[in-house]
Amino acid sequence: MLISNARPWAGDPSDILVEEGKIASITAHDPSRQLGAGDVDGRRRILIPAFSDVHVHLDSTRIGLPFREHTGRPGVWGMMSNDRENWREAEIGINERVAGTLERMIARGTTRVRSFAQVDVDTKLEKYEAVVAAKEKFANEAEVQIMVFPQAGILREPGTERYLEDALKAGADVMGGIDPCELDRDPVRHLDVVFGLAEKYQVEVDIHLHEHGTQGVFSAELIAERTRALGMQGKVNLSHAYELGSVNEATSRRLVDTFAELDISLTSVAPSTSNHLPLVQLTEAGVRFGLGEDGQRDYWSPYGNCDLLDRTWQLAFVNGFRKDELIEHALAVATIGGASIMSHEVPRLASVADRPGVALGDRAELVLVDGESIASTVMDRGTDRTVIHEGRVVADGLKVLSVADSY
Repeated sequence: MLISNARPWAGDPSDILVEEGKIASITAHDPSRQLGAGDVDGRRRILIPAFSDVHVHLDSTRIGLPFREHTGRPGVWGMMSNDRENWREAEIGINERVAGTLERMIARGTTRVRSFAQVDVDTKLEKYEAVVAAKEKFANEAEVQIMVFPQAGILREPGTERYLEDALKAGADVMGGIDPCELDRDPVRHLDVVFGLAEKYQVEVDIHLHEHGTQGVFSAELIAERTRALGMQGKVNLSHAYELGSVNEATSRRLVDTFAELDISLTSVAPSTSNHLPLVQLTEAGVRFGLGEDGQRDYWSPYGNCDLLDRTWQLAFVNGFRKDELIEHALAVATIGGASIMSHEVPRLASVADRPGVALGDRAELVLVDGESIASTVMDRGTDRTVIHEGRVVADGLKVLSVADSY
């Protein structure tokens, strides 16, 4: 497949040849070259790596359904209880909701997804199985990893651990955890279960960390100790962790150095807080960092629209980025940053100036987007997009080609 007249990372107009799912050559655009069947007219659009949403809760979505009054109560337990009280009563079934949301994500340029699937004594494996069904439905359009996730904690409700293990036996890719101190109030036992199951089933770990101040730092350091003791370097991710920069500069620096040493990655949903660890400092230290949309118009929040380019704008905004280089870095995080967490075959971002993913030999996970420059693309977030997964066009004009009745 030839992608004609495209601008890799907003560079010069080029012709990009894709063979066997990889970029085989990049040459200056030849206007006289005729396009064949299956080739793509880039129309001078910008060519970037496909988006990687590495923190999304597909199982709680209400995308495509009418807006409803927000009824969530404060705190993780209050919000989780609100979801538990309402998720079965949605206008359409959970399988259709999850598949429809994944479809919208692919249509807007996300071809790599790491989704949580809530498992507890209420949902059992119902939400997990809905995410599995969506993954299978769109197996030719996106790569999906599933994290088995104890949203209600592990220790508060007897039987939760058994259901978590059932999901891992069924093939879940990642073992999740949440707020070892604040929610379960027993960080040692909580982490015993999380790391014990991860080790037993040889999967990675991803832990939600909403805890504030010194409590959050304490949990992060316990997780780092487990990572080191078990030799799980490169297999542990902290999600959110948006308060780890709130104690003092020395503590922040120590955490950044520890995460770099142990290759503990971080994923963010670009929250409205100034207490997160500095993104530029994390990148310069070599910490893998990815972006996600979290819940999407669900029982937790009315925010989220399946468009990681929108969330890229938010990441740049909450970090106070104005320089073009830093806005471009936000887009690199949203694309290759997350991809490097899902697969260590994808190199981590080397610096804030690194613009990987569209070079000779790279996998053809690509999106054509409209815009004058990367900064303008992030600011304007246009809709003229063509999505390529494994060297094939899978979506165009915000529609997934394999689905007859796309949103």
